[in-house]
Amino acid sequence: MSTTRTRLTPAVAIVGGGPAGLRAARELAGAVTGRPLVLEREQHAGGIPRHCAHTGFGVRDLHRVLTGPEYARRMAAGAERAGADVRTGAMVTGWSADGALEVTAPDGLYEVRAGAVVLATGARERPRTARLVPGDRPDGVFTTGHLQNLVHLRHGRPGLRAVVVGSELVSWSAVLTLREAGCRTVLMTSERPHGEAYAALPVAGRLGLRVPLRTRTRVTRIIGKRRVEAVQIEDVDTGRRHVVPCDTVVFTGDWIPDNELARSASLDLDPGTLGPAVDGALRTSRPGVFAAGNLLHPVDTADIAALDGAHVARSVLDHLAGGEDPGEAVRIVAEEPLRWISPSTYRPGGRGPARGRLLAWVDELVPFPRVAVVQDGRTLAERRLPWPAAPGRVFRIPSGMLDAVRPDGGDVRVSLRR
Repeated sequence: MSTTRTRLTPAVAIVGGGPAGLRAARELAGAVTGRPLVLEREQHAGGIPRHCAHTGFGVRDLHRVLTGPEYARRMAAGAERAGADVRTGAMVTGWSADGALEVTAPDGLYEVRAGAVVLATGARERPRTARLVPGDRPDGVFTTGHLQNLVHLRHGRPGLRAVVVGSELVSWSAVLTLREAGCRTVLMTSERPHGEAYAALPVAGRLGLRVPLRTRTRVTRIIGKRRVEAVQIEDVDTGRRHVVPCDTVVFTGDWIPDNELARSASLDLDPGTLGPAVDGALRTSRPGVFAAGNLLHPVDTADIAALDGAHVARSVLDHLAGGEDPGEAVRIVAEEPLRWISPSTYRPGGRGPARGRLLAWVDELVPFPRVAVVQDGRTLAERRLPWPAAPGRVFRIPSGMLDAVRPDGGDVRVSLRR
């Protein structure tokens, strides 16, 4: 027996009510026929910043410094005030055979047929199970998102002594959340030879938060039957192991995109990010379907995701207006130590990426990187950048280095030279 779905036909449907989706909705409201529709599976819009009670949000897009919850409220209110239809508790479960979105919401089932679709479903941290950490299965094991949900939304308490796995920016966010909940971080551990966050954070962590950071170490076992009692730590270089007593373990970083909808639509995926492959205008491989934010580059800051939303809105308007053929796309290949680069295709003469930057991720520290762009064995551009390429945070490359790329010249290879 078939299930009846109510049909909605907005000009634009946006899947995901985080910073990228809400900013795209705000830009599109008033510029398209009717109201852009935002579909958010959580009960409140705003995305990950809702869970982050610390400050530091809104610098690049709103030009002010806000806490995460305040930033999320402003983003949601801005989209609704502009005229967007923001529906929460609305889960997009898949696509119909002819490309409509299938939605389950508190008030019923919907089929959404939009002139354009923007996927802004964001990213998530890999949990313990995906990292294959052995040991017992006790309570007290979290990702940062689960921890922040417990502390900031449900007002619960994790424990008294925590080990934080990872040293990215989000790892220090976890430390602040633990501190607010009365839980002391007794160790931060990273397999990298250097802390992955900006250099000032480990120093501030040691002096202000009194968090010891041990690099070149990893968690090899979780100990405890009903509740975490300790973790086993291994020195990566020597293999020496020791036990650290704790009642809480937080796995941070190691992001993966929420790409289920992209995969079910058979969109081309970037092998490095595992998110949809896009060009500078954030078009995916399916006409009329766009993607933005941390679905594409897991993971950058919330304000960068929001600026992606503003960028994709312009591309959506071009599409709805019947814009010109975008032309041939050239694939961009990231070479080691780059793990990925976004966008992963380039259209000579077309719209470049947001803020004129290619975003990349590295697996080893290069303090003074010299970026080289090569096509057909010819070096088209080479430039030393004054900022480091460091694991655990996005490395930004000026997109003008692609200006000499030819549409008929084959793949473009981007590498770092010391």
